[in-house]
Amino acid sequence: MDSFEINKIVAAILLVALLVIGIGKVSNIIFYVEKPEKPSYVVEVEQVATNSTEPASETTEQKIDIDALMAMGDIATGEKVFKKCAACHSIIKGGKNNIGPALYNVVGRRVGSISDYKYSKALSEYDKNWTIEELNGYLIKPAKWIKGTKMAFAGLRKEKDRASVIKYLNQNTDNPLQLP
Repeated sequence: MDSFEINKIVAAILLVALLVIGIGKVSNIIFYVEKPEKPSYVVEVEQVATNSTEPASETTEQKIDIDALMAMGDIATGEKVFKKCAACHSIIKGGKNNIGPALYNVVGRRVGSISDYKYSKALSEYDKNWTIEELNGYLIKPAKWIKGTKMAFAGLRKEKDRASVIKYLNQNTDNPLQLP
């Protein structure tokens, strides 16, 4: 192939690119559509208030939801789903911290309490224990549950997966909690 043929190929490619761009510009001029300033219709969404005047009934509702959630899970599924977590966390007794802290004995443990792991400031200052409710909320989407956490995991959207992982974590502890 000589330089003349290469020049012809390059010219053809440039011509096609210019034609595509030119046709796009011309069609925008010919078929110009003016966007309205005000939308034609508005979709109204009714907001439902969820505030309860009685805090006791709110905790009872949460308890019922957690009971139902935990009924969905099983340890075998939790072990399979936990493989997503195993890239960063160990679950064996005496296991070392990896990218994330070791999760043996995590259920019931204080958040951010392993002394030889460097937690994010958000987790270090989060003054709660890893209860079933906390684990469930965190596993939905960690970055949304505790803003500022350095855990980049997207979360577990399926309720069965979360319940199963919580049951699996609860099994991997010296003193498993009595789960609903």
